[in-house]
Amino acid sequence: MTAEQRSSAAEAFWKEDQSDIQMQHMEAFVAIARRMNFRPKSVQALPLERKSKMLAQMADVSDSIATRALISYHFQAKRDLMGAFLDAVGITHENGMIAEETVPAPPAEKLVSAIKQVRTTFPPADVDLYMRTLATLDGDTWSGMDAALTTAG
Repeated sequence: MTAEQRSSAAEAFWKEDQSDIQMQHMEAFVAIARRMNFRPKSVQALPLERKSKMLAQMADVSDSIATRALISYHFQAKRDLMGAFLDAVGITHENGMIAEETVPAPPAEKLVSAIKQVRTTFPPADVDLYMRTLATLDGDTWSGMDAALTTAG
């Protein structure tokens, strides 16, 4: 991730207010507190900008925090990219959120074509991060993503 993406993902993580993220927030408070030699409650009281900066600078966040930050980042800041890619690959969605619980893995040539198409409109770093996020979160559906990214150049 670029530094800008990390900062945006960290900010999106802290802005997320769904009840199921509270555990990841607490985990992040504790991790930052340990790193900075603070109390977790002190970290919790920090302004959003400071918490975001601290989280973005941590190289060793847990998988659960990293995953949630990526999901929050894409849903808060990259819905247009998500929707454009899903349209290009032919997957039904609602504002970038896949409508079906399970979708068949798209053919390799469709992935390559969709990646090339969205790269003409969106920054390649954002496209690549979204593609890698999809592949990481749902390796079955997006099993051909690494090869498609390589082929798409």
